[in-house]
Amino acid sequence: MTYSSSLAANRQKFAGRNQNTTSFRSAERAIGPVSNTIILIVLACVLGLLYLTQVTKTNSYGYKISELSTQASTLQQEHSELEVAAARLQALDRVKNSEATKNLVSVAPSSTLTN
Repeated sequence: MTYSSSLAANRQKFAGRNQNTTSFRSAERAIGPVSNTIILIVLACVLGLLYLTQVTKTNSYGYKISELSTQASTLQQEHSELEVAAARLQALDRVKNSEATKNLVSVAPSSTLTN
């Protein structure tokens, strides 16, 4: 095949008015099915890793929150016990220093009972 006949093979046979007489076909390259499958598997693995890192972070924050809530409930219980103890200690001083206690008369036992 000569040079002119090879150029003629690439031309359209029935060119119309105001059309180029030669046309060039561009070879389209596509990804094959094996490459496409490998890319999809890699993307799925990356998404899985991202999901696992987010779940791990969430679980670690959950442990911290659980620990802090346990500590808060312990401190709340200790606070209520300290309030009760403070009220008990203050009650003795209030009773001792009150006007009603100062007006009381001490009583001595008059006699003892024997059997």
